[in-house]
Amino acid sequence: MEVSVPRPHLSLEQQDRAWAQWRTGRSVRSVAHDLGVPVQHVRRYFAATGGVRTRPAGRSKRHLSLAEREEISRGLAAGRSLRAIAAGLGRPHCTISREVARNGGSGSYRALDADAAAYARAKRPKTSKLTTHPALRAAVEQGLTMQWSPHQISHRLRLEHPDDHAMRISHEAIYLSLFVPDHCPLPRQLTQQLRTRRAMRYPKIARRPTGRGRLRNMRSWRERPAEAETRAVAGHWEGDLVMGRRPSAIATLVERTSRYTVLVALPGLKGEDVHPALAGALREVPTHLRRSLTWDRGREMSQHARLSAETGCPVYFCDPRSPWQRGTNENTNRLLRRYLPRAADLRLLDQAALDALAARLNARPREVLGWRTPAEVYAAAITTAPTALAQAASTVALPSGALTP
Repeated sequence: MEVSVPRPHLSLEQQDRAWAQWRTGRSVRSVAHDLGVPVQHVRRYFAATGGVRTRPAGRSKRHLSLAEREEISRGLAAGRSLRAIAAGLGRPHCTISREVARNGGSGSYRALDADAAAYARAKRPKTSKLTTHPALRAAVEQGLTMQWSPHQISHRLRLEHPDDHAMRISHEAIYLSLFVPDHCPLPRQLTQQLRTRRAMRYPKIARRPTGRGRLRNMRSWRERPAEAETRAVAGHWEGDLVMGRRPSAIATLVERTSRYTVLVALPGLKGEDVHPALAGALREVPTHLRRSLTWDRGREMSQHARLSAETGCPVYFCDPRSPWQRGTNENTNRLLRRYLPRAADLRLLDQAALDALAARLNARPREVLGWRTPAEVYAAAITTAPTALAQAASTVALPSGALTP
């Protein structure tokens, strides 16, 4: 038996304000600060509700009131027709007809009993269909265990049971059964089988940017010279961090034309740690091979303007969540994972060890280079004219957007 999560005390006014801000993309910390309560109170409240607000009990103006039901009862006692009663109340006649039919008919209609029955029918949450239909619940749990989405489960049940309405359920009902503790027909641990593995619902609107950690004066990778995309001229680099066991990491630099790799040891992950290490590595590159550097939008590049000024190598940035825009570097990082697993503490590797590893990669023959090695093509780039280098490096023609190591 599952134990419901206790909800911290928030007044009704605080709950209204919390939900209003949560739906606009405010963070939990920001909501708590506005309410003047501890952050853990707001976080526990949202977790206890599953991120889904249950509507407070109330009556819509569209629904019949007790006074209107009393008028219906008096009208029936006086022998008036349903259409006449509806006209007197300003309601559609079908509304009055359904009201009387569902509450015993003209001879047995009572206003108080009808009002109480209407309130009971409107009460939420209702008993979940998964609670009253064990076969449906078993099918849903099996689908979730197979890591199917609720949307897939819902449509698959319609396909497998076209004539059995008891075996139908909407994907929203499955989500509510997982997220809202008051429903509780499904084990909460099944949320781990969802693609996002979230145990609560988050607002669809994107979280408001706070301005913290945002890089300023970024230049898009589309602004870099066209020769960088075609690889016709050497000297255009791509870079990123390869993470090990937190907080260890190294920086990788890959030249697009030759696929030559440079590995840089880092003392930390912040901009003030990464900047001097990258600047030192770029200064060892010949001046005519410092044409551009394309990087991801990591906060480690907070001092990119200073890096460009000190090295003469302009820094460009990819679009958000678009690593393929620096695909050469991504493929190189994939090769590095053979030697640098994610669980490794990269702080144990000094620059000499990284240079040895980079030399191993640069000595691997590449099909894209006509089975020459990156070290050979890069050495030629130092002394060869750009046009001749491009011809030497393009023995195997590939599309400009191909993700090749």
